Amino acid sequence: MPVRSGWLSPDGQSREDTRLVSLGALTPTSPVATRSGVLPGSAEGLYRISGFTLTGTAGTLSATVSPGRAVIQGSDAQGAYPVALTEYLPLVFADGDAQYGRVDLVVLRVYDDAYDGSGRTEAVVEIVKGTPAATPAVPAVPALALPLYEVTVPKGASAGTTPIDWANALVGRRTATVGVGGILPVTTDTTNGSYPGQYRDLNGVVQRWSGTAWTDYQPPLVVETLTTGLTVTGSWSLSWYGARRTRGVCSFSVGLLRTTSALTATAAGTTNPGNVADEAICVLPAGWRPAVETYATASDGYASGAVRIAADGTVQLVAWATSGVIQVGNNLRFSACFVL
Repeated sequence: MPVRSGWLSPDGQSREDTRLVSLGALTPTSPVATRSGVLPGSAEGLYRISGFTLTGTAGTLSATVSPGRAVIQGSDAQGAYPVALTEYLPLVFADGDAQYGRVDLVVLRVYDDAYDGSGRTEAVVEIVKGTPAATPAVPAVPALALPLYEVTVPKGASAGTTPIDWANALVGRRTATVGVGGILPVTTDTTNGSYPGQYRDLNGVVQRWSGTAWTDYQPPLVVETLTTGLTVTGSWSLSWYGARRTRGVCSFSVGLLRTTSALTATAAGTTNPGNVADEAICVLPAGWRPAVETYATASDGYASGAVRIAADGTVQLVAWATSGVIQVGNNLRFSACFVL
């Protein structure tokens, strides 16, 4: 049998069974119970869950279930059943009803005669056949079973003539379970968390269970500050520099004192009024520079202009008020906020 189970057979558990199935401290649902689910992962690392994937065969009523591992939880006193499917498993769906379509349910199920009186002691992948109807309902999940897929079987379905439309027939019902403390991969799962501080990944968003609700996780806010490392160039000296960065965003404020000759912008009525010949004034420290070229407004308290902040940290004064003069002793002030 390709479906193997652990701690189920009354005739004993083989060493191979023990190596193949998985049981441990998985996602809890009570102090002694675990969450039923498929263990996540795929060989290529491309999919959240690849175990127990149902793949239909075009033009037929047949499908194949891929290998995987899972855990199915009974009552708290009954315990959890580890299961492994070690080979690809074929399934064949019954022909469709002549008048109505139906929805079948594919499940991974455990029969344990000691608890259910079924006369069976085994784990199986089986089809729970739905009831044909104008609006067919999904069959109830049997006891001690993990739903894998809903499959729509159209009216009159039969192999070769009216096959199952596999591209549109499947609705995934698999849920995952992981080791306690692990981040649980989910898609449309609405189950409450098991304990405050549990984490899950919902379609790429990490969420944390607060004890009452799932909330998007925000890592602790780490703010770094810096007051040194800025290099001054040309006819300027540093009056102050202060910067902050957090979560990939940086802001800073600079004051530069004009130290030698006054700087005068070209006058009105001349070519390029307000031009200051793109004078380099300072360089921001590495790691505190914008990802792309950025511009900011600058002022000395008497007039204003603009500075260009390059990705290499170079800051240039590129414009000033027409005929404006930055006198020796004046402080040029500017600040900016940008993505690192």
